[in-house]
Amino acid sequence: MKKLLPWIVVLGILAIIALWVANVYNGLVAAEEQVESAWAQVENQYQRRSDLVPNLVATVKGYAEHESETLQGVVDARARATQITIDPANATPEQLAAYQAAQGELSQALGRLLAVAESYPDLKANENFRDLQQQLEGTENRIAVARQLFNDEARAYNTQVRRFPANIIAGAFGFEKKPYFEAEDDAKHAPQVEF
Repeated sequence: MKKLLPWIVVLGILAIIALWVANVYNGLVAAEEQVESAWAQVENQYQRRSDLVPNLVATVKGYAEHESETLQGVVDARARATQITIDPANATPEQLAAYQAAQGELSQALGRLLAVAESYPDLKANENFRDLQQQLEGTENRIAVARQLFNDEARAYNTQVRRFPANIIAGAFGFEKKPYFEAEDDAKHAPQVEF
């Protein structure tokens, strides 16, 4: 029995270490899934906005035929924004920046479209246009919330990946930091408003 006691202690220690590694690994997997789920919500909200754009363009088109350059700009920006896809499991800061830039182009094009709409009182009074504009505003708010949730989940995951001793398990199993959504360079300066 005395000869077995050291082996039982060693096996007990190994079992505790194995359980700890499994617990840390499962925690990292759960945190990574949370990040990917949050990313899916970001994409979902951007898709919602993209789906609204053709209806908005069609509604404005009926009132503002001579604004075809602005309308085409929105259509082109939407096409570019929907061409970029990101795998959240392998996302790099560069990919996220390119995705964000394409979505930013669409936001700017929509802003120009809504500015054009201000010149058409009949269009502003049109019920379809008002509904679409409200849906678009709501979608922009949902995008901001989804991006914030993604950043919160990425922060929680990145903290877990970097904390000792979990960072040892994360490194051994290939868990890497996730990028964040960051403000675009243009957002750091207040826009010029001219009358």
